[in-house]
Amino acid sequence: MDAIKITSEIELKKAFSIRKEVFVEEQGVPLEDEFDEFDTLEGSALHILVYYQDKAVGTGRIRWVGGVGKLERICILKPYRQFGLGKVIIGALETIAKEQETSQVKLHGQTQAEGFYKKLGYYVASDVFMEDGIPHLLMKKELFAESL
Repeated sequence: MDAIKITSEIELKKAFSIRKEVFVEEQGVPLEDEFDEFDTLEGSALHILVYYQDKAVGTGRIRWVGGVGKLERICILKPYRQFGLGKVIIGALETIAKEQETSQVKLHGQTQAEGFYKKLGYYVASDVFMEDGIPHLLMKKELFAESL
């Protein structure tokens, strides 16, 4: 299990393929809502890929909004969800945030993943809201509090 920062268009296309399969095909998110202006190598978001047995199977990205790291587009192909890769993705994105001296991260987590994020130290910071027809929660985590 390796997480890498995406540095090439080939890697970015692998991430897009994973996102399309999970969010568009599996969860029914409209294709036009899944991809945005941050989906470039030169954009303000940093993207990662997670590999399992030399196959790209998960992805996520981080961008900075108001000085806070916002974790986005976190997903894993269905056959690979039982191997702890979600924790690898979150850990890699949090490491990037720490490297940028970001003290807090947030995400819009699907309600069905609330327990997963809580195990990783996130807390609920909103009521349930709908995003692309899927119930979500705003969740946050203080990064440097854990090293004190």
